[in-house]
Amino acid sequence: MGIYMAICKDELLAHAKRQLTIIDANQTKDLFEQGAILLDVREATEFSQGHLPHAKHVSRGLLEFMVGNHPALKNNDASLVVYCKNGGRSALAAELLQRMGFTSIYMLEGGFDGWCDKGHETQQP
Repeated sequence: MGIYMAICKDELLAHAKRQLTIIDANQTKDLFEQGAILLDVREATEFSQGHLPHAKHVSRGLLEFMVGNHPALKNNDASLVVYCKNGGRSALAAELLQRMGFTSIYMLEGGFDGWCDKGHETQQP
């Protein structure tokens, strides 16, 4: 059994973010228009209260199990823009997807809150 040094949440998030390409709302819109998939990793109740237009939903807690099974997670070469409420869960999710072989992963800076703060359109299911 290996020995692991404990790290705090902030260290875990900082490490994940160093591995990612973080983009703003305008870049997210551009990538979507070029065919990228918007992946919301918040909980289902959050998603149902509003999300980015045309976003696909997979809760962060189920992500590993949905790779290969969810239509948005079948192609490892597809461009994915991952977001959550404000950037914590999406950083962990995006970094995980990279480790699982996805090659074109982006994280929306500021998440859903940042998107809304910039006045961008949202959608409800």
